Amino acid sequence: MGVTTILLVMAVVFGLYMAWNIGANDVANAMGTSVGSGALTLKRAIILAAIFEFTGAFLVGSHVSETVRQGIFEPTRLKAMELQREMGLDELPSLAQMEAMSSRAEAEAESGQLSAQSQQYHKAAHRAALLLGCGMIASLLAAGVWLQLASYFGWPVSTTHTIVGAVFGFGAVVLGVAHVQWSTLSTIAASWIVSPLMSGAIAYLLFRFLLRRVFYQADPVAAAKKVTPFLVFFVLLILVGVAGFKAFKPLMKNFHMDPFDPLPLTITCVTAVVGGIIGSIVAGRLISRIKSEPIDQSSRFHDVFVMRSLDKVFKHLRRISSSSGGPVQEKAEAMLQQARELAALSDDHSRQPVTENAYRKVERIFVYLQVLSACFVAFAHGANDVANAIGPLSAAVQSLSEGVIEVTSSTPIWALALGGAGIVIGLATWGWRVMETIGRRITELTPSRGFCAELATAITILIASLSDGIPISTTHTLVGAVLGVGLARGIGAINLNTIRDIVASWIVTLPAGAGLSILFFYALKLIFIG
Repeated sequence: MGVTTILLVMAVVFGLYMAWNIGANDVANAMGTSVGSGALTLKRAIILAAIFEFTGAFLVGSHVSETVRQGIFEPTRLKAMELQREMGLDELPSLAQMEAMSSRAEAEAESGQLSAQSQQYHKAAHRAALLLGCGMIASLLAAGVWLQLASYFGWPVSTTHTIVGAVFGFGAVVLGVAHVQWSTLSTIAASWIVSPLMSGAIAYLLFRFLLRRVFYQADPVAAAKKVTPFLVFFVLLILVGVAGFKAFKPLMKNFHMDPFDPLPLTITCVTAVVGGIIGSIVAGRLISRIKSEPIDQSSRFHDVFVMRSLDKVFKHLRRISSSSGGPVQEKAEAMLQQARELAALSDDHSRQPVTENAYRKVERIFVYLQVLSACFVAFAHGANDVANAIGPLSAAVQSLSEGVIEVTSSTPIWALALGGAGIVIGLATWGWRVMETIGRRITELTPSRGFCAELATAITILIASLSDGIPISTTHTLVGAVLGVGLARGIGAINLNTIRDIVASWIVTLPAGAGLSILFFYALKLIFIG
């Protein structure tokens, strides 16, 4: 078995490994809140995610992948450097010069008489293709290893940032740090702030709206019945927009179309509006069958506002107790105990079974909305992020099998199927780890809270899709949205230790991917190239 064949097998294996880790870590973006809120069981979440992720990856996934993702470096420069070294040129050959060398070498090969210069060209081109192939394989392996480590600890990290960091590390050691795009890394660093802040603010406002318009009303079921048709219209408007501007964008590239061209833009807008209208009508008729619960007005003094006030009392008394000592701390602890007794008394007198049943009915309405949004996010994720595995895989396969280096490469159908299958397998085997973090460890989620987080994520993705200048990470976006929902209930509802670990893992992702990629590249280069 030749060196090229061995490297091709390794590219396929590590491409599958990377896809497996995408499923293990990144698919929690779509289903983590649904599992955490109880809207879906883990088994049902895996089944739904498997269907929509694979469908998005296989049917809509890009058939023309960027060989070197995000414009991290110019791949043809690698070939130019090898030609300069092999042929002893004073300066790097231009693209036109390399094309002329290639044409001359091909013509001489057909005639069976290769000149010394053409032999040097073939040798340099072959070495450059091997270097690029080894670099892409090293990047896939490095990204897969880091994602597996992150998934083991339940850290939701960005797969896009991981593979970008890995390819950046390879490009830096092969071409030099001066010839990689540092602006790409600065954009990624900006997304650590932009993505979670934007989605967190939107989720906060959405949940505060639901609290005010539904949960704080005397009859929350009746309030939910009034609000739901408008919510359904808005949800479908956003989700169809996300599908049109993000999920189907790779497919449009095959027809040399842009989502903002008149025809696809019109189709997306009309579909969104019509779908929203139909959905709101259907939703209105379905929930009209839900009966409101009778309200005992004599016990309304024990409403949600009282519980909110008690939550604030707990927060401030705990803060006093933890930051003081002696008699002050003892008095604060005593007042905390009195506050607990007051909360218990409030719960006994005000939380009648009928009130609890009303809130359960409201939450059941949001179960369907949350599942709907989760399925759309899964479809969009599969369509876009499968390229994190098959992009480098396609680059490696093309450079190794054809011996050429191109900026773009055709993605074979089997690579799309491989990426989709890997994502599904990763979700089914290890996906629960990151789902646990997003769904349960950041803050307590219910279907209404999970719905707000999912919708805020979709809105942020749509805004970013409409504004090319806004850097975005789906992982960071969802974590920020879950955090925003938690903050709407007070800082005490947030697990700050979990947030600290997540942010630290984000910061480490780029250097971890780059460092591992450099290590693996040198190992592969030593073994297969020398």
